[in-house]
Amino acid sequence: MAIAKVLGTETEYGIQVAGNPEANPTLASSVLVNAYAAEVARRVGWDFEDESPGRDARGFTVEGAMPPEVETHLANTVLTNGARFYVDHAHPEYSTPECATPLEAVAHDRAGELVLVRAMAAARRATGAGEEIVVYKNNSDGKGNSYGAHENYLVDRAVPFVRLAREVTAHLVTRQVYTGAGKVGCEADRGPRAAFEITQRADFFEEEIGLETTLKRPIVNTRDEPHCDPAKYRRLHVITGDANLAEVATFLKLGVTALVLLLVEDEVLSQRELVLARPVQAMRAVSHDLTLAQPLELVTGETITAIGLQWELYDAARKHAEERGLAELGPESVGELLLERWEAVLSGLETDPASLKHQLDWVAKRELIDAYCARHGCDLDDHRVAVLDLQYHDMRPARSLFARLDMEQIVPAGEVEAATTSAPRGTRAYFRGECLKRFAPSIVAANWDSIVFDVGEDSLRRVPMMEPLRGSASHVDTLFEGCGSAAELLRRLGA
Repeated sequence: MAIAKVLGTETEYGIQVAGNPEANPTLASSVLVNAYAAEVARRVGWDFEDESPGRDARGFTVEGAMPPEVETHLANTVLTNGARFYVDHAHPEYSTPECATPLEAVAHDRAGELVLVRAMAAARRATGAGEEIVVYKNNSDGKGNSYGAHENYLVDRAVPFVRLAREVTAHLVTRQVYTGAGKVGCEADRGPRAAFEITQRADFFEEEIGLETTLKRPIVNTRDEPHCDPAKYRRLHVITGDANLAEVATFLKLGVTALVLLLVEDEVLSQRELVLARPVQAMRAVSHDLTLAQPLELVTGETITAIGLQWELYDAARKHAEERGLAELGPESVGELLLERWEAVLSGLETDPASLKHQLDWVAKRELIDAYCARHGCDLDDHRVAVLDLQYHDMRPARSLFARLDMEQIVPAGEVEAATTSAPRGTRAYFRGECLKRFAPSIVAANWDSIVFDVGEDSLRRVPMMEPLRGSASHVDTLFEGCGSAAELLRRLGA
């Protein structure tokens, strides 16, 4: 039986200092994180004790692989909503807390956007009226450099990794038709420079499977760093997605992938040969194909379109839901909403992609750019179009083109706002967040699977959190009742 699909996102934001192209992005990112931490967040740093980025799911470890160094003081902060806000590879990165449903993950991904908006404002106040730090929720600088929008999913360790990789690859390749953020200009070694692509990331993938995330990027990442009980779980670290602004696109990206992993665990997909013959080439072919009709070759010798393969997965998921339900995705209403939206989007892509301009980023951006070109009589290689492309992702509310569009929202604004300070109630993130709200001065550091306390004793006290679904509100609310100090909390935990 499949296990609950605890999930979350990690988004590296593009960054620049307005009017200063020579500015150091690492320093600017550090200023951004520090400013937010000083004004809003509690000053609790990240604990690197359990990180092992060199451990490979294929059964070996890359020697010398170490956790990333923190560039400057306080450039790595844990927030009261259970999230992590830090500097990674010269970018500000926001990692959501562990979420129990894909709809909850959408709320916390959006909350990350609000955190970045507020961090920009805090940086302006901290640095005075001089240079302005600007961030973008995108994945490419247009000059051949890409930065990630990663996803994480809890998977049963009992599933052989070879089968997991084999059965999930076709989905990761073909889901681009609804997860793409759209991009002007191909950044692959070949291809037209002024083409419009469905995704921002596809050009940068060179391998089918591997450990890297920044060089020779693989479609299936093999990093074996579960951040929970390694005997029971693995964390599938997905690096193929775009950073979406459209809520429907984010919901489908996270929800459908979680659902496909559920099918893998229940061995539903083992009965189907949905395996691409050349996944890397197919990755780029799907992104470059605005007709959505490009045939992709399967290992059986048959061909199928990206939408056709998604329909195959949808049919399997719908049948599975009718027979066994989708409790692993949360309440029944979440699973049913996911299936409804998946079906509606696939139907729209087949009949009239433009009908999805209020739901999908790449469609909305393409409509915007096509209208601009028609109005001004210019082509895609016009420099103004490149500016328009970037401005779609601008996180400044007054400058964002996305914010001016009538995009559908599926999460109430109040829930997004609440998610900036409060953790999901159904996962261990709740315990982490409540501890930070109540006892931050007594917390030395925290990470996904533990919190380190200093309560004045001879040694620090580490509280492990190896079960992602323990530490929820239902588990620990009574523990916190009337608890006035971290020392009292530790005594209660010990009892």
